[in-house]
Amino acid sequence: MESPGVAAGKKNAARLGAYLVFVDESGFLLIPTVRRTWAPRGQTPILRHWQRHDRVSVISGLSLSPARRRCGLYFQLHRENIRASDACAFLRVLLRHLHGAVIVVWDNSNIHRGPAVRAFLERTPRLRLAYFPAYAPELNPDEGVWARTKAELANGRPDDVLALLRALITSLTRLRRSSRRLRACIAHADLPIHLP
Repeated sequence: MESPGVAAGKKNAARLGAYLVFVDESGFLLIPTVRRTWAPRGQTPILRHWQRHDRVSVISGLSLSPARRRCGLYFQLHRENIRASDACAFLRVLLRHLHGAVIVVWDNSNIHRGPAVRAFLERTPRLRLAYFPAYAPELNPDEGVWARTKAELANGRPDDVLALLRALITSLTRLRRSSRRLRACIAHADLPIHLP
């Protein structure tokens, strides 16, 4: 089912010749995500890790260019939870890299609707915002970025936040360089977007 906000954003992007950018945030902990793995028969694998709850928050945007439908990935890492000011800083970075009109589609989180974002939007006429419907992460192609990154980092055991930061940068940079994987994130979302 297509939400009115998402449908309007898609139609406006085509009409304006605008970049369409799907944005989302995620958190990564020092405690690893545990996934199924292989082990010799009769030997249960043991994953030792720190009981520290240090975290890294990441905001990313999966972009689709207007003319050639090229995919791009932009991201920023933060040591604390992402706030509205961080979301505005990320939007500023996007606008620096993407020329022309930009339509950002993201969820209805409070940090996406606050006064800081509204003020930033008023000062930036080439930026428009659209929102996914509530409780519909399957519509956001950027969720595929998190699924791939978390799968790649699964069963890992970073020793500290710096090691986690390095692993995240490596994983996201590798994903950024793979147009095929970025297109797969868009194709996997329940959006009526057709890629050539």
